[in-house]
Amino acid sequence: MHKKTVLITGVGRTVGIGAAVARALAADGWDLVLNYWQAYDARMPWGVQPDDVTVLTAELELAGARVWAFPADLGDPSAVDRLMEAISQEAGPLTGMVMSHCESVDSGILDTSLESFERHFAVNTRANWQLIAAFARQVKHDGGAIVALTSDHTAFNLPYGASKGALDRVVIAAARELGGQGISANVLNPGPVDTGWMDEGTRTAMTALQPGGRLGTPEDVAPTVAFLLSPGGRWVSGQLIKADGGFSA
Repeated sequence: MHKKTVLITGVGRTVGIGAAVARALAADGWDLVLNYWQAYDARMPWGVQPDDVTVLTAELELAGARVWAFPADLGDPSAVDRLMEAISQEAGPLTGMVMSHCESVDSGILDTSLESFERHFAVNTRANWQLIAAFARQVKHDGGAIVALTSDHTAFNLPYGASKGALDRVVIAAARELGGQGISANVLNPGPVDTGWMDEGTRTAMTALQPGGRLGTPEDVAPTVAFLLSPGGRWVSGQLIKADGGFSA
C-alpha cells in the first residue's frame, strides 16, 4: 500500500521553508513531489545552488520517502498542466499540496514595472489557482489538504504583497467550494523568516519586532504545515493562520 503523496512547490534549496516542510512531512511518512525553478534563484541574493535538489532528494529518501523532483516555471500559464501530468504519470494521485513558491522583488507604487506586477500575479496568484483546481480534479475519495504560504507585506513591496493578498482569497474560496470533496485549504503566514533574503539592517529591524527576541526559522514553520496536512488537522479549513512567534500581535 502506497503512502500518501504531497506536492511541495518552491523547493530548490536545502535551506528554506519548502525544504523544512519536506523534511517534516517525510518524517510523518509522506512521499514527496518537489517542484523548483532555479532561474528564479539566479535572480535572488542567494543565487543558484545547483546540487541542492539532488542533495535534498537523497536526504529525504534516506528518511524513507519516495521523492520526485520536477522543475517548472510557474509563471508560464501552461506549466501547471505539464507539471501535474508528470506527477500523475510518475507519482500517482496527490493527497496533499503545499504551495511555498513565490516571486518576490521589492518595489513600490511608483517604481513597479508592468512586467514585474504581472509576473508576481502570474506566479503568486494565478499559478496557485491553477494548482488548486488541478489538485481538486485528481483528488480521490478520501479528499486532501492544501496549505499555501502567504505574507502581509504591503508598502514598498507592492506586487508581492498584493498578489499574496489575492492568493489568500483564492485559498479561502477553495476551502468553501471544495470542502464537499473532503479537501481542506488554509493559508499560513509565517512572518519574517530569513532564508537568505535579509540584509543586516532588515535582520536587525525584524528581530527587534519579535516578542521572543529572535527571528523565525523554517523549522519553526514546518510543524504547523505538517499538522494542517495530518488527519488531526483536517478539520481546520478556510483559515488564514499566523504562526509567526507573535510578530503580528
